Amino acid sequence: MGLNDPQWGNKNNGGPPDLEELLRKLNAKVASVFGGKGGAGKPGGGEPTHGFAGGMGLIAAIVVLIWVGSGFYIVDASQRGVVLRFGKLIETTQPGPRWHLPFPIETVEIVNLSQVRTVEVGYRDNVKNKMIKESLMLTDDENIIDIQFAVQYYLKDPADYLFNNRMPDENVRQAAETAIREVVGKNKMDFVLYEGREQVAASATKLIQEILDRYKSGILISKLTMQNAQPPEQVQAAFDDAVKAGQDRERQKNEGQAYANDVIPRASGAAARLIQESQGYKQSVIANAEGDVSRFKQILVEYEKAPAVTRERMYLDMMQQVMGNVSKVMVDQKNGNSLLYLPLDKLIQTTRAGSMDTDAPPAAAKADTSSQGNDNTAAQRARDSLLSRDREAR
Repeated sequence: MGLNDPQWGNKNNGGPPDLEELLRKLNAKVASVFGGKGGAGKPGGGEPTHGFAGGMGLIAAIVVLIWVGSGFYIVDASQRGVVLRFGKLIETTQPGPRWHLPFPIETVEIVNLSQVRTVEVGYRDNVKNKMIKESLMLTDDENIIDIQFAVQYYLKDPADYLFNNRMPDENVRQAAETAIREVVGKNKMDFVLYEGREQVAASATKLIQEILDRYKSGILISKLTMQNAQPPEQVQAAFDDAVKAGQDRERQKNEGQAYANDVIPRASGAAARLIQESQGYKQSVIANAEGDVSRFKQILVEYEKAPAVTRERMYLDMMQQVMGNVSKVMVDQKNGNSLLYLPLDKLIQTTRAGSMDTDAPPAAAKADTSSQGNDNTAAQRARDSLLSRDREAR
């Protein structure tokens, strides 16, 4: 007995239902939903089959519309759309509403160009979570340092970023590690750790960009940030001692320089003063010598005119200069000359003292008069003794 036998379902209540009857009911329901005339009460007619075909066509049209509508997409201002046709790059779309052939013919990849991406070298998520294989590096003076840094970048070409490199983020990390090792290997330890950190970061950034450009990665490096740079933990104590010694050396150098800045200007000033004094003394000696020469020439002219008078005059001038400040009394006994040289300076001082003490009290005046009298008496006695000696010599 076939499945199409109308008596099969009646004879076997537990068997499968009639498939034609099920299709007929489904077609009637679809026709009633879309406004068609149902053919459930007209067995054997052609209308149920026509209604079913119309409903299926409408469903197919709706499905096609949905499929076509799935090709619409919107690209934001900071994004770019990369359209692929069976996996091959077709175009890169600009911001705005766009449409492409629906899946599976074409697909679109939305890439954000303004998003700043970050890769970490030497650590992950936290500087305490170190990656020793990445962070330990050798400097030019054969010292080992521990460096952790982060590289920030964004995309400049979405097509190159998607198709030229399999793992672009990992490529950035490897390029950054390669670049920083090259830069550190060309510089000394103190330069990398202290005064040259900014220069090391700038040089490494430039080298990373050159490497990524050779790879055509479509990536633009924004910034390299040095998170930590120090010696390894095993030698940290010794390195701190060396740093303190270097600081002490710099301090002593600064103190010495300050002392030199204090002493050198004063010594320079003293030297300049001595030089100026010597120059002045030189000019004075030269001027005096020139004056003496001029005076000698003038005296020579006069001496040639009257030698005896000039010689006597020169002798008297010389004696006046020599004996002018002498307070002694000298008598020329050898030649029998009675010329007496008196202590004129003492006499002048005594006279001045007497004139200044005229307004003094009577007692003081008497004392001065007695002292002056005593001086005069002593002077008179000296003259008398000299005169007596002169007479005896005669």
